[in-house]
Amino acid sequence: PPSPCSIMTTNQAVDPRRMRRIIAEDPEWNLETVPPLVELCTKHIVDNFHEHPVLDELIPKHRQLVLAKLPTTVPLEVTAPLVEDEGYWERCCKSRWRICDASEYDGRWKKMFFERHVAEEIEKFVPEQSDIIQLERLLSISSSFVESLKIHQLLPPKHDTPLPTEEDGDDTSEDFSIKVCNDHLDMAVIFKHLKKLKQLKLVFGVNNCGMNFDWSLFEFTRKDCLSLGKAVKGVGTATTLSVGMAMATLSVLRVCRSKMTDERGRLLVSHLLDHPSLSVLDLSHNRLGDGTGRALGKLLNHHSHLTKLDVAYNRIGEVGGASIGHALQGNATLKELNLRMNNLGDKGAQSIVRSMKGNTCLTTLNLSSNRMGQPSASIISEMLIANKTLLSFIISCNNIGEMGGSLLLEGMEENSTLQEFDLRLTEISQESEYRINELVKSNQDAIKTTPHY
Repeated sequence: PPSPCSIMTTNQAVDPRRMRRIIAEDPEWNLETVPPLVELCTKHIVDNFHEHPVLDELIPKHRQLVLAKLPTTVPLEVTAPLVEDEGYWERCCKSRWRICDASEYDGRWKKMFFERHVAEEIEKFVPEQSDIIQLERLLSISSSFVESLKIHQLLPPKHDTPLPTEEDGDDTSEDFSIKVCNDHLDMAVIFKHLKKLKQLKLVFGVNNCGMNFDWSLFEFTRKDCLSLGKAVKGVGTATTLSVGMAMATLSVLRVCRSKMTDERGRLLVSHLLDHPSLSVLDLSHNRLGDGTGRALGKLLNHHSHLTKLDVAYNRIGEVGGASIGHALQGNATLKELNLRMNNLGDKGAQSIVRSMKGNTCLTTLNLSSNRMGQPSASIISEMLIANKTLLSFIISCNNIGEMGGSLLLEGMEENSTLQEFDLRLTEISQESEYRINELVKSNQDAIKTTPHY
């Protein structure tokens, strides 16, 4: 056979020494094919999206190409009104937070992004130092997408001078209480822009303060109380004249762990009278007393649409309990009432329990840890016989005693509707507790076997 050298000699076309060579002027030039026009256009749109956003004009197939390559760093002013694709907002969430659970936000990634982003910006806001205009701009952009806010901390203003202590003398402490302002962000600023806000949770305190701890960081001031109350009520403050329309959507308000005093609690509740949409009020873990208890009694007495009230871990006593009990006699909306860890005593608890004889709406009542004793047992027994709507009744951690347990058993024998009766740590006899639990279980079984049409 002929050798390769002889073939190259006879065939000039295959001789590499005689072939034409093209040397590109661009050192990065290669022989790959030119990208399709669609790909080039997509890249151009993505690269210039922040200046010239083009999305709605594209057909669905090309729109998905742009959204898949659109970076999550594009300003919200551009993407918020244009981008509805959940896939894009899912990428935004996962690029920012390590743990993301959209099920807590109705399965909507865009809702999750804006609610968490707005909450974080509010939690970082420092009065008299942070840019209020920038915060208002963000709230305006997020207005259509935020329905629920959970604010886990609110920062007070920063003070240049160190906070004085009691060792500095009484005169210094008195001057300090007059001059230093610990008022937080004006709540009307939030409600002015968030027109669709339905649920709001606030904590007036600071997380992870470490060695900088001071009680002044955990203070719900009078101005904070007025600011929140007027905003919820719908009274314009300062530059907020359209708050009322926004607050017609608010249905859940929670102000917890904020050292709210009795006076400020009463003031806040007074602003909630006749609110058109508020259905859940949570003021747990504060310092509320009988003044707030009386205000809550007035609120429940045909001045609200509340279905759930939680004032657990407070200091409401006999007078406040009596006011709430009086209101429950004519209330036709409240379904859940939590008074756990208060100071009702026998008189306050009896007022509430006695009102349950004629109440046909409340289904859940928690009176645990309220210094109730044997005198309350007879009233509870009468209530268990008369009431046919209460489903859950919790009186744990009260000193009912063995005699009281026998009275509760007598009432429970005539009750066929109660589904939960918590009697832990009430000092009743084991026999009474066992028989009561068996009666509750029979009520549960009867509900399961009842046909539902």
